[in-house]
Amino acid sequence: MMTSYENQVVWIIGASSGIGAALTRELFKRGALLALSARRKDDLDKLKLELDDSSKVFVLDITDPDTTLRTAHAIRAAFGRIDRIIFLAAAYVPMKTTELDIAVTKGIVDTNLTGAFNVVHAAVPILKSQPNKGQLALCGSVAGYIGLPEGQPYSATKAALINLAESLHAECRGLIDIKLINPGFVSTPLTDKNRFEMPMIITPEQAASAIADGLLSRSFEIHFPKKFTLLLKLLRLLPYSLSLRITRKLV
Repeated sequence: MMTSYENQVVWIIGASSGIGAALTRELFKRGALLALSARRKDDLDKLKLELDDSSKVFVLDITDPDTTLRTAHAIRAAFGRIDRIIFLAAAYVPMKTTELDIAVTKGIVDTNLTGAFNVVHAAVPILKSQPNKGQLALCGSVAGYIGLPEGQPYSATKAALINLAESLHAECRGLIDIKLINPGFVSTPLTDKNRFEMPMIITPEQAASAIADGLLSRSFEIHFPKKFTLLLKLLRLLPYSLSLRITRKLV
């Protein structure tokens, strides 16, 4: 178990804004050597200006499996190793499942889920091949705990990511430290699209601090803020006869 970020090589995917940008700043303060990926080069370059020359930018579209694989190998070549890989990339457009825009839905699935599989495919062999136990963290969401109105298809992809992280944890135990990140509402460009009151919403900096601490812990799941996430965990534990009755009232 790596108990510090000092001189740790951390690849943050989805670093250009929101939680990813805040986590970049947090881990830099804690001494990490950072590889930053996202599709928007200009935003990554602006973020890098806040850091030092040890940080490097690797523009990446995670929906492309070949590019994702090449980028992973390029990062290992540039730094000599990768200690932690944190998948934070996400796409979100609120819509009801009864009113799907299929083209938009495909884009969300390609980024949130297929992109995660592309990263797993590229990352797992690298992390397994290194002498020190590496870490792979996937960012789900409490929206993946249970189906909620107007949360789809985003919520469906996050439920799948939770399942993927659980499977990886079972398969890679002892070889790779698998983490699952499940945030509640965080004030980002994605949640700015919501037109409803978001309970217990926190800042990206608060989320980054919780993630940074959680990645150093022995816990599989990092979820926050606890008062909100524990309520949704309780809802998930209820029998469908009760939980579905509650979620219908949220429409």
